[in-house]
This record gives sequence, C-alpha cells and structure tokens, in this order.
Amino acid sequence: MKPKICLYNTLSRKIELFKPIKKGRVGLYTCGPTVYNYAHIGNLRTYIFEDILERVLERNGYKVKRVMNITDVGHLTGDTDEGEDKIEKEARLEKKSVTQLARFYEKAFLNDLKKLNIKIPKALPRAADYVPEQIKIIQAIFKNGFAYETSRAVYFDVSKFENYGKFSRQSLKEKMTASRKEVVTDPEKRNPADFALWFKLTGKFKHHILHWSSPWEEGFPGWHIECSAISRKFLGQPFDIHTGGVDLIGTHHENEIAQSEGAYRKPLANYWLHGEFLLIDKAKMAKSEGNFFTFKDIEERGVHPLAFRYLVLTSHYRSKLNFTWRSVAAAENALYGLYQFVRDAEAAHRKIKDGEKARICEEKFIAAINNDLDTPKAISLVWKLIKNTDLRAGTKKQLLLKFDKVLGFGLNQVKPLKIPREIKQLATKREQFRKNKQFMQADRLREKINLLGYIIEDTPKGPVVLPKNPKR
Repeated sequence: MKPKICLYNTLSRKIELFKPIKKGRVGLYTCGPTVYNYAHIGNLRTYIFEDILERVLERNGYKVKRVMNITDVGHLTGDTDEGEDKIEKEARLEKKSVTQLARFYEKAFLNDLKKLNIKIPKALPRAADYVPEQIKIIQAIFKNGFAYETSRAVYFDVSKFENYGKFSRQSLKEKMTASRKEVVTDPEKRNPADFALWFKLTGKFKHHILHWSSPWEEGFPGWHIECSAISRKFLGQPFDIHTGGVDLIGTHHENEIAQSEGAYRKPLANYWLHGEFLLIDKAKMAKSEGNFFTFKDIEERGVHPLAFRYLVLTSHYRSKLNFTWRSVAAAENALYGLYQFVRDAEAAHRKIKDGEKARICEEKFIAAINNDLDTPKAISLVWKLIKNTDLRAGTKKQLLLKFDKVLGFGLNQVKPLKIPREIKQLATKREQFRKNKQFMQADRLREKINLLGYIIEDTPKGPVVLPKNPKR
C-alpha cells in the first residue's frame, strides 16, 4: 500500500491528503526567477523547498512533470504595474543588451541550483518565447468580459471577477484601499487594483526594446500572464501543484488565478504550496530592501555549498528562518559529520540487513517527509539512525543513502579522504609526544598540522586526522 502524502494547501489554509489528477503522475509548476540579477539566498530557499517536494513525490512513486518559467520580459520594478521593466533597467546600467543580461543571469541562477544539488526541471520555458500563448489567454479573458483596453494598456477588471481576493484572504475593498496607496499612472484604469495584461508602446514604454504585435497594438505582456500561459501550455488546466514564495500570494498568484479562471472557467491548480521568508537580522531578505546575500557571498566565505541546503532543511518550509553566519557554520559542521560517518562506515550492502529494525527506521523517515515535508523531523531521524546501536554500520549507511535521495546532501558522492604523507608523519610524531607526556611539543605539532589545513580529533580508538574543510 502506497504511503499517503499530506500537504498544506494555501487554497484551503489546511493540510490535505494529496490526490493527483492522473494516477501515478503529478504536474508541478514552480514560479521561476526574473533574470535581471543574481538570485539571493532567500529566493534559493524557496527553490530548495520545491526540490524537496519533487523528491518526496518521486520517493512515493509518482512520475513528476515539473515546469519552471524564466521571466525575461514584463516584470516591472513595482509589482503593481508601476516603474520600469527590471531587465531593461539593469541592462542599461550594465551596458548590455537585454538578451545578454537575461542569459547571463539565467546561467548564473542554474549554476546556483546545481551547487545546491537542486534538480533542474527539464522544462524551463522563457516568457519571451511564449507570447502568442499569452495573447491567446488575454483574448479569452476579453471574450468572457473580464478585460478592458485603455490607450496605454489592457487590464483585468477585478471588480468583474467574483472571487478576486479569496486566495489571499483579502476582500476586494481591502485590495482597492491598498492599491490607492500606489501611484496610478494610467487615469483610464477603472479600479486601482486592476492589473495589466498587456502594455502598449506608449508613454514611458514607447521605447521598450522587446515588443510584439497584438490585437491591442504593438507591446509586451504584463508579468502575471506568462505563468497562466506557460503552465497551461505544459501541464494543462487544472494541474496538480503550483508553488512559490509567500510574497507571491497576494499579487502574482492571486492574479494568475483570476486570469486563468477568467479565461477558461475552471481552476488553475488543485494544490498551492508556499515557502516562507528567509530573514536576515530578523527582517525579510529582499533586493528592494538592500539586505540580502547571494550564493556567491556564501562561497566567498569558504562555506560548503550544501551547508546552506542543510541549514534550510533544519527549518520547516512554512516557518520563517533567520540566517546568520553562525547558523550556517553550525550547519556545515553537521554536514561534515554526516560525510564523516558515511566515509568511515563499512561498505554498504546491496541488501539492507537488520531487517525489521531497518524497516521501522525507514517508515519513520517516510512518515516525516510525507507529513507536509517535515524536513526538521527527517534530519533528527537521520541523527537518531547514526546513534542507533542496534543496527550495523553498513545497514545505517545504506539507509542514509536512501534517505539522502530526498534530502539531497550528496552522501553518495562522499569519497575516502587522502591525507598527505607529511601530515600523517606529523600526526604520528605528535602521538609519540602525547604518550611520553610531552604535551607542549604535542600541542606545537597540532598547531603546525592546523596551519597546514588539517585537524586532529583524539578518539578512544586513537587520533583521527581530517581536513579542515572536507568537501566530501
């Protein structure tokens, strides 16, 4: 009997039993990056959570079709249709073409995913490549009476959509009040909360570089419409699961739902999952706030890339996580502890031994990850397994390698350490000093070994030499 997966659905605000539309298959859409700059580690936390979701689904026997869009046009500096195109603005500052800039940061983003052991979706459609599909949806929205045209743009009329605000749990009146605080640059908009489906080449967008022909004059699509079009193109409508960060609930995802349901009179997705913020100094990490770190910042500190992944998984994806350099250092130490156990354990057997006890350990792990992706519980079970004296080391290692197919710490890539001959000789000499109670000389050799990039751990079985940063 297949284990059951339970997930917190933002639509209902409760944990629900997951039931796919098609038996054994899952359509998964994850909102991707706007490629105008490096992703910050708050963004990357969301992609780690989505990677865990995909791995958990696969661990439960589902065939997952995952799609992640790349936004390379239409995302303005203000998420409420204000400002200028983020990519065009940054391209001007960096003196690059919009295509050069977008491709550069897209490549950087995918490199970050690889370093974090995040599985890259096979489908990575760029918004600019699917403008005809976006135009088609806008036409359907018009046909159903939810869109209108001004001299500057095409808008979705939120007052016509009965359920607008239901997803974010904000009434239309509340959304209207919030929108009035923004500077409305189009006096022809019917409602302050109406959002753009298509921008025309006029006014501040007169010289917009990327533009296409449409039934509403030459122009370019708004930010939200790309996800409605791309998800439908690749996954159909409705599909199973849509994910993103919590910051997308009230704007982007609310608008996606309105567009897709307004166009085709049926739900966009059955389950919506959202990852919480990564905080820095207990404040939301955001490029707009200027308080963010990129993955490059972590690398420049010499921190193991997967230490950040480990840190993220010690907190539930629906809980805020405060990032500090101390916390990521602690995560790195724990990660190295896992690597050391796998390295030192006897060779894993093809078939897991210690049958019933091993089965119980595995069932507890599966129960944790299937309970709304409870990675903190799963990691605690990993350490309980390591400390379990009832199981043989080879069995524990084999179980850990199975668990890691979900956690993604790269345990199957761990290699035996090669300690240089010079370091081994120094360690041997130090041990002789210790046996002779010449502790000052032993301490000097420990310092020398440390300066050469290695540490010595004194254990009941004798001294163990390790690199300071044993990558794997």
